[in-house]
Amino acid sequence: MRFLRKFNLVILLLIAVIIGGFFWWRWAISPFSQPPGQSQIFVIHKGEGLSLIAQRLKDAGLIRDSSAFKILILVKGLSGQIQAGAFRVNPSWKVEEIAYLLTHGSLDIWLTFPEGWRREEFGRRLAANLEGFSYPQFLEQTDELEGYLFPDTYLISKDASPSSVIKIFTNNFERKYSLELQSAAKERDLSQSQVIILASIVEREAKAEKDRPIVAGILLKRWQENWPLQADATVQYAVANSQLPAPNSQLENWWPKKLSKTDLQIDSPYNTYKYRGLPPGPICNPGLASIKAIIYPQETDYWFYLSDTKGGMHYAKTDEEHEENIEKYLR
Repeated sequence: MRFLRKFNLVILLLIAVIIGGFFWWRWAISPFSQPPGQSQIFVIHKGEGLSLIAQRLKDAGLIRDSSAFKILILVKGLSGQIQAGAFRVNPSWKVEEIAYLLTHGSLDIWLTFPEGWRREEFGRRLAANLEGFSYPQFLEQTDELEGYLFPDTYLISKDASPSSVIKIFTNNFERKYSLELQSAAKERDLSQSQVIILASIVEREAKAEKDRPIVAGILLKRWQENWPLQADATVQYAVANSQLPAPNSQLENWWPKKLSKTDLQIDSPYNTYKYRGLPPGPICNPGLASIKAIIYPQETDYWFYLSDTKGGMHYAKTDEEHEENIEKYLR
């Protein structure tokens, strides 16, 4: 009898748990508020985990229970499908509706634009990811903005216009090119244009951040002594430009890696083997590290540098040492 009573008690407890769980689940996945609710923009950041997303939804007053949201997402197999971006969420929606939205309906999209990209490359990424985005319009409106489209990761509206995206890029540039940097550049007698032109060359020439101040020091010294810069990246830029059949060209290779002797003779103001001084404008959009390298260069006895096939930098004080490096690392 005692065993039977214990068994019945266990059964009753189990039934109570099931009933309690049922009512908890119905409450947990029900809308946080009754319609009409006030919609709000909820942003999911790149790399943000499910637990944090669920907790932030609860804290924002959009769902009742974070655990229920996580369970629902896991049961439906949606954990790997949640998008990074901005979503317009209404607290009067059921949890299933919110879960579906977060895997299908982002208003904005996170897009990354690497350091060293040309404006054409920026435009192509935008055109590939935004709805109805005009690549030719973007090129037209950025004609004099090469170098000032700051490379970064941005949350951009899917229906953004070229002008609105350009404003996002240039506003970020103005924030990053701070008053402190402007003042330091002025002390070195460098204009903003000169800084960005030189930084764009450093960006393409020196891949490792540790090399950038050294390369910057060499380029500044050669320029100030009226030596030709002899930067391959500027010739790459010129070669790509010479292959553009139209302003809206979708050229595949914006940075031809191997330059021929013919390429080095191309008649372009960007050919820093042929013409002394700075090219007429930036060759890409440099990041903050390259900008700082020009403003705070590392002074050395080097006058030459080269990058080997693996991206390693090799420096030389004389033309003879430089020729030895060429023989050793490039031939």
